Amino acid sequence: MRNIFAVIVIFSLFTTIGLAQDFRGLDKSPLDRVYLPDHFAHDIKFAPERNLPDSPVLKIDYSRPQKNEREVFGGMVKYNEIWRLGANESTEIKVYKDVKIDGKLLKEGTYSMYAIPTEKQWTIIFNTDIDHWGHYSYDENNDVLRVEAHVLPNKKSVEEFSIQFEDVEEGIAVMYIAWDLVRVELPISY
Repeated sequence: MRNIFAVIVIFSLFTTIGLAQDFRGLDKSPLDRVYLPDHFAHDIKFAPERNLPDSPVLKIDYSRPQKNEREVFGGMVKYNEIWRLGANESTEIKVYKDVKIDGKLLKEGTYSMYAIPTEKQWTIIFNTDIDHWGHYSYDENNDVLRVEAHVLPNKKSVEEFSIQFEDVEEGIAVMYIAWDLVRVELPISY
């Protein structure tokens, strides 16, 4: 009985050590999440005086690639080509209730987000296909909304690709998408 127990303990020890050595480590483009209202997940618990709704309006999950002294737009991110709007899996947006983005209706649901950037404007795309790596299986037939966003300059370079919301007034917000010296803004009403 002792021999069997010893074999099990030794086997468990080697299996645990072996698995730990094979762990792939941290992702170079970490996953992030942003909410509308801004800071919803934090403020619902820690700032109840904001009187936030019981559920958020939007939630976006995306990966944040780094600039790392590379040319971003026109380099890593090609102009006039579909882009996953971040890194790794395509960016995903969950819409908890119908909203208008740039005055156009986006119904409650979960969508992938893509962009077609140019030097002067981006086409932001909301698509029903979700859980895909990058933009490689993107199918235009599943687009539910496309909006145009003009490119604006950033005063300071943004090292990590970023998406943020700013609450303008009740029921109105702006989505900012920024990287390097480039920013686009999308008005949202809900």
